[in-house]
Amino acid sequence: MHRPIGGYAVNTEAAQEFRVVLVEDHPMFREQLSQLINKESGMTVCGEADNIHDALQLIESKGAEVAIVDLTLKGPSGLELIKNLKAKEIDIPVLVLSMHDEALYAERVLKAGARGYITKNEASKEVMTAIHAVLRGEIYLPARIASRILESVSVGRKNNGGISQLTDRELEVFELIGHGRSTREISNCLHLGMSTVDTYRARIKTKLHLENSSQLHHEAIRWVSEGQKASA
Repeated sequence: MHRPIGGYAVNTEAAQEFRVVLVEDHPMFREQLSQLINKESGMTVCGEADNIHDALQLIESKGAEVAIVDLTLKGPSGLELIKNLKAKEIDIPVLVLSMHDEALYAERVLKAGARGYITKNEASKEVMTAIHAVLRGEIYLPARIASRILESVSVGRKNNGGISQLTDRELEVFELIGHGRSTREISNCLHLGMSTVDTYRARIKTKLHLENSSQLHHEAIRWVSEGQKASA
């Protein structure tokens, strides 16, 4: 049977084994995370996916108690998955485990419906602490991330070079540009029309005060490179 904890249905059978779905596009990291979770008493990985479509099917079919989701997936991002789960009214707590800039993404994923955010450079113990917290119905953020979010609320967020002005979809397109993806590749990856991608590119240039595509590519590559270094 299940009983609600913090609005979520959590398995309370005698075995007390919580089922976890991993949504991560890097097989090696997914394997390491799976091993870590399966070693934890009362916890098991019941399914793995590297894209939104497979993840939704797994979550709906496996009856998992928690989903651990990366932001970068094959196709649309983990942020889109979180929004889809909310739109479908699938009440499963989501913990985002990602390499992305926490200052930019943590608040976004919480607003989308995630219950926690943690970066991949955290120790294994911190990761397990986060999983247990969201299973209890809590919202989990490492202290430094929570402090940044509270500070942004109390004193106002810095512009961050204009990046914070981008919508979630614009940010997704911007990141793909930074990874060297062409308009056609972005269109295929996000399942959007090429004209729609061009519209997003134009909006990004306007918001970031970039004059042409060359400046857009340069700024996107610089941002992705600096973000990865900051997360390393």
